[in-house]
Amino acid sequence: MRTSLPAEALDDATTVRTYKSLAQVERAFLCIKTVDLQVRPVNHWLADRVRAHVFLCMLAYYVEWHMRQRLAPMLFDDTDKDAAEALRTSVVAKAQRSPAAVTKQTTGLTKEGLPVHSFRSLLADLATMARNTIVTAITPNYSITVLTRPTPIQNKALELLGVSM
Repeated sequence: MRTSLPAEALDDATTVRTYKSLAQVERAFLCIKTVDLQVRPVNHWLADRVRAHVFLCMLAYYVEWHMRQRLAPMLFDDTDKDAAEALRTSVVAKAQRSPAAVTKQTTGLTKEGLPVHSFRSLLADLATMARNTIVTAITPNYSITVLTRPTPIQNKALELLGVSM
């Protein structure tokens, strides 16, 4: 690999790491347009609408990125990057998973004993929460708000996201 930067600014190992990080950008674009966010192309002709559409796509990805960072202990993501990096023999070698990530994947459980989720399955679990506003015939001027009781998985996810019920 070659770079136009001097070796003091970007050594060989950093150059390779930087190049490999482009895969994250490619995954982000794929995520925005297909798999997770399902933001479909919308045909806009006016420049302001095109900019607004791109802004909303990037904002949605930004929110998802932050959610993934906070929910990582409940997901199959590797939360101990330093341990994984220490197992690597070279920056060019295949990435390794940390012992914590391997344990999480093989047992299917988090440290708290909750089932490990994919981002999509955790969102589906959170989507079962509901808030209902009820108005009865006896007291039509007063409404009652009823919230579903969160499961232990939902409680942990809300705690990690910093959301209070």
